[in-house]
Amino acid sequence: MAEAIHTESTNFIHAIIDEELKENGRCYGKTVHTRFPPEPNGYLHIGHAKALCIDFGTALKYGGLCNLRMDDTNPTKEDEEFVDAIQEDIHWLGFDWGDRFYYASDYFEVMYEQAVGLIQKGLAYVCEQTPEQMRENRGDLTNPAVSPYRDRPIEESLDLFARMRAGEFEDGRMTLRAKIDLASGNFNMRDPVIYRINHCHHHRQGNKWCIYPMYDFAHPIEDMMEGITHSLCSLEFEDHRPLYNWVVEHVTIDANPRQIEFARLGINYTVMSKRKLRKLVEEGYVSGWDDPRMPTLCGLRRRGYTPTSIRQFCEKIGVAKVPNTVEVALLEACLREDLNENAHRAMAVLRPIKLTITNYHENETDTFEVENHPAKPEAGTRSVTFSKHLWIEADDFMEEPVKGYFRMFPGNEVRLKSAYVVKCTGCVKDENGNVIEVLAEYDPDSKGGNTADGRKIKGTIHWVDANTAVEAEVRLYSNLFADADPDSGDKDFLQCLAPNSLEVLTNCKLEAALQSATAPDSFQFMRLGYFTVDNKDSTPQRPVFNRAVSLKDSFKAK
Repeated sequence: MAEAIHTESTNFIHAIIDEELKENGRCYGKTVHTRFPPEPNGYLHIGHAKALCIDFGTALKYGGLCNLRMDDTNPTKEDEEFVDAIQEDIHWLGFDWGDRFYYASDYFEVMYEQAVGLIQKGLAYVCEQTPEQMRENRGDLTNPAVSPYRDRPIEESLDLFARMRAGEFEDGRMTLRAKIDLASGNFNMRDPVIYRINHCHHHRQGNKWCIYPMYDFAHPIEDMMEGITHSLCSLEFEDHRPLYNWVVEHVTIDANPRQIEFARLGINYTVMSKRKLRKLVEEGYVSGWDDPRMPTLCGLRRRGYTPTSIRQFCEKIGVAKVPNTVEVALLEACLREDLNENAHRAMAVLRPIKLTITNYHENETDTFEVENHPAKPEAGTRSVTFSKHLWIEADDFMEEPVKGYFRMFPGNEVRLKSAYVVKCTGCVKDENGNVIEVLAEYDPDSKGGNTADGRKIKGTIHWVDANTAVEAEVRLYSNLFADADPDSGDKDFLQCLAPNSLEVLTNCKLEAALQSATAPDSFQFMRLGYFTVDNKDSTPQRPVFNRAVSLKDSFKAK
């Protein structure tokens, strides 16, 4: 298990645990034991990262244990692909479950036996209402729910439940309901369904089962079987806690876990609903679960996010009981902070225009040793070549500059980063009047970018040697949604998609050293942002880089 970022930090969950670990407390003398129980019907997203940091981080803080458990009680959309991806994402984030890897389906026989036990105690019964009838008879705040099967004899319910398991009835024909309180103000306690018929192939159990437990029944039994002391879950399960406690009280497993809820993560310009994310993938709005615009951990990883940045983000937002929405800018700031500290520097030109040094010899070449990281001498240096023909950014030249523009324009001097000071002498245009080449003269006495007479040079631009440049594809990503709140219930989230969330640049010029870069190598392309090798599409012959996060721009064009 990875080290927590700040193990001394305390939140309301830790305060509860502190009290329970004291003498005469519920957990006195026990090992704190948590679990992370994802449903294997999709990929983990940034919201799951918060839960991971809480579950594994809490166990780490108290020197305890955290299990990984696949909640595979609903076989309809479950798949081993998701199981493998979930494990990969958790390991990437820096956590490990040791030998404590379980499936909810490991306990299907136990769950069935416990359900039979509830029937024998008169605490469960087989109900033959259709889903529609059950909704109609649910009651309201002043009227209780109704079930004509509530007083069904125990032996009859036992027989029907056994026949449900044997596959005698079609889907939806019957359910098993807990017998609690049809008049409860908490509708989750109005004789909730705890088993339903579903003739569906299970990814691990095959066709062994045609009845499956509901999550609210399965969840506490799983926790009890694994000796979980603290079942930490998101706030939408708060109203389900009385049912969790009811199951713990009435089954015959000797364990006493406690459910504690925390507010789930919300980020603006993002959707977290797995159903909506699946729709984006299946209907082709994105290239897959790992599309770098997706909030999935595999998508964030492909875009260039680091485990440290995500864990730092989760640490900064904290653990609260009240739902709130965090600005995506905070997540980006955490990544920018990590990459600024650790990413090597390099030069790349995304929208190239040719720069010709007219007083430099055609066949001459200079080589400069440039630091890979200005604050880390241990990062070493790399060789950068310089010749008569270079590439610069198209917006680093203006024939008629606006006020405050200190880059290249006729008569102005700029510093070519780590190389020479050059003076722009003009440009070459095509027949349509478009600039296709910038002309300049270099100062031979300014090698390294320092002038011999000490004259002040206001502008510094990056460049790439045309003789050694590597051609690459660079993908510029922005928010997938144009609406800050696309996940609200009254909106069609597909109508909130941003039309230009991906810009692909295909004629980019990179330093030669970047040709050998492989994922997950990250670089600060000087003056442009932080970029990461794409882990799926990049090849040595044609590198592909994804922009992970931009830099703060020092100049905004007017």
